[in-house]
Amino acid sequence: MPLSIVHYNSPILRKKGAKVTDFDASLSGLVHDMVEQMHVDKGIGLAAQQVGLAIQLCVLDLRESDADFDWILDGGHPPKELFMPMAMINPEITPLPEAEMEVYEEGCLSFPKLYGDVIRPDAIEVKYQDQFGIGHTLRCNGLLARCIQHEADHLNGTLFIDRMVKKARQKIEPELKELAKRTKAAAEAKA
Repeated sequence: MPLSIVHYNSPILRKKGAKVTDFDASLSGLVHDMVEQMHVDKGIGLAAQQVGLAIQLCVLDLRESDADFDWILDGGHPPKELFMPMAMINPEITPLPEAEMEVYEEGCLSFPKLYGDVIRPDAIEVKYQDQFGIGHTLRCNGLLARCIQHEADHLNGTLFIDRMVKKARQKIEPELKELAKRTKAAAEAKA
């Protein structure tokens, strides 16, 4: 199924996703399509809301990233090529006690060419299910932790601009307004 990225200010981006309970072939197909779309758009993460679906599902792929981060998945340290790209379903995130708050510039496929500094914990634990309904626990830091938090925010209707440092948000405000106008015009043209 061809997917397309939903842009700011589409209402679906503010919807909290429903918990996924059916781990069937259609879910696996959606995961596959989302991973493909993420790669086409050169992203490292994509949430279901960004393709127009309000469910608790996101996909991630940091295999090509040269960022330094560490992880422990289900008590081990498998090569990232063995578990990425990954589907993360019904994620529950807890910052680790040793986590420090870090500022890092983020972007988002739903906000083309817009970037801004966002403060997040630099180390987390996330409990989630994969596309087959199998439960996992991932402890990670750095870009992987940031990407998971960014995508999990989408699943709850929160956008990176909501967490953006005030000065960074003010700096991109004119571009945000223009993007919202273009999104509205595109929606009206489809109607």
